[in-house]
Amino acid sequence: MPTADHATGSYPRTARTTPTRAAQRASWDRERVHGILDDGYLCHLGFVRDGAAVVLPTLYARVGERLYVHGSTGSYPLRTASGAPQGLPVCVTVTHVDGLVLARSAFHHSVNYRSVVVHGTARQVTDPAEKAAALDAIVDQAIPGRSADCRPANGKEAAATAVLAIELTEVSAKFRTGGPNDEPEDRELPHWSGVLPVSVSTGAPVAAPDLAAGVALPSYLTAQRSTNA
Repeated sequence: MPTADHATGSYPRTARTTPTRAAQRASWDRERVHGILDDGYLCHLGFVRDGAAVVLPTLYARVGERLYVHGSTGSYPLRTASGAPQGLPVCVTVTHVDGLVLARSAFHHSVNYRSVVVHGTARQVTDPAEKAAALDAIVDQAIPGRSADCRPANGKEAAATAVLAIELTEVSAKFRTGGPNDEPEDRELPHWSGVLPVSVSTGAPVAAPDLAAGVALPSYLTAQRSTNA
């Protein structure tokens, strides 16, 4: 099992984390990996069920060198991770699209992106304190400050909610930046070429129709809008 190299600030390269195409875009730098993970809150959890690949979207949070993934106690990955002593082999991916790259030829169209792929074995979090902290982290990953501004899960809700933990040991990032890579002979063609930036932003908060009188808009939601606008 590979282990992260804290001394060099990078993750070890393995066969699964070394791309066979566009290898120059890959990175094992810990700071870059953490930055990509911290910029998102939606991941895709992949695993094998009955011999077939399954990929599920879900929420996550990074806490140090560990990913916590949200789920239901009735879901297959959570049942398998809790029932198997060795845990559930998984692959977790996070991707951000930063721009659509428009070339003069259809072949050279591309995407500017940042992505992270994590391979590992998921275990179900059963310690109540770790589980509560992980759920708070998942809420705050999406809306920083929200976990302290809502009612904690009660016993029934906590029993219906599950969390998977995956250690960040076999992990890599991949990214693309810059403009189109047109062929020299295409540069005089009468087609627009360049990058269409893509960003994620939040809109104005919409209050629940039954919001109690006098409940003000939290300051962290105002900050969220200005950060993502």
